Amino acid sequence: MHDSFGAILVLGFLLGFAGSSFAIGVPFANRWYPPERQGTALGIYGAGMGGTVLAGLTAPRIADGAGISTAFFVAAGLVALALALWFALARDAPAAPSRASMRDPIAVLGSGRRAWALVLFYFLAFGGFVALYLYLPKLLTEIHDLEKTDAGARAAGFALLAVVGRPLGGVAADRVGAERVLRACFVAVLVLAIGLAVSYESIVPLTACCLTMALALGVGTGAVFKLVPVWYPDKVGAVTGVVGAAGGLGGFFPPLVLGVVKTTTGGYAVGFLLMGAVALACLLVLTGLRDTRAAGPPAPAPPPASGVGR
Repeated sequence: MHDSFGAILVLGFLLGFAGSSFAIGVPFANRWYPPERQGTALGIYGAGMGGTVLAGLTAPRIADGAGISTAFFVAAGLVALALALWFALARDAPAAPSRASMRDPIAVLGSGRRAWALVLFYFLAFGGFVALYLYLPKLLTEIHDLEKTDAGARAAGFALLAVVGRPLGGVAADRVGAERVLRACFVAVLVLAIGLAVSYESIVPLTACCLTMALALGVGTGAVFKLVPVWYPDKVGAVTGVVGAAGGLGGFFPPLVLGVVKTTTGGYAVGFLLMGAVALACLLVLTGLRDTRAAGPPAPAPPPASGVGR
């Protein structure tokens, strides 16, 4: 059913439900580990986004060699294998999950600034990874005249570094705190985005900035999901669903923005600067949340001195 745009839209909608398995898997994995190891566990779990790299490298070759339908059948076979392994090996953690409602994801957004902060952080971290991975081949072929195969291999290297960075971000978040890791990630993305805006027309600075950006974004995605069970221990699934959706939107909008920027200005510099602006906004929001907690509630007034037992 891939021969019409309408069918593709319907299948994309259904794939969104399949993608909710990510939100299901986060609390599933999270409940098996104590808080001091959850960042590492969720970072390793999140490294499954490496499937993006494998699909990008193999699906076009399968389609070229055996037809596009074959690529989908191979994907279906891999899903069936994962399903069989799940039935054979997966078990719920001994701790009973908390009661949940279908209204929880909407209610999460009304629970305070932390929920919106997580949405913004993942919008940048995962969305930035997806956007650059999708747009990098076009940038390399259009600006630097690389062959499509060469551009695709470089994009795969970009994605691989982001995949490696995700568990590293989880481990670092367990050791030094997710907020410190995110602060470093946002600063790095801000600086690198400015570097890309200035030097994307030169292949060496472009390569260096993109590869470092991939690592920073991967580390950031791992750190974000360390914060989810810390800030929302009883709503991990609901928060993960909302935050994961933000990451999907983050991957959807930047390529469109880059295209509009290219059409309007004739270059991509403004698009990269906008990415830096989002990183700066993330840094300011994170700092604001930290300062709010540092201030804390007002101290209670001391009891009046009675002069007894002093």
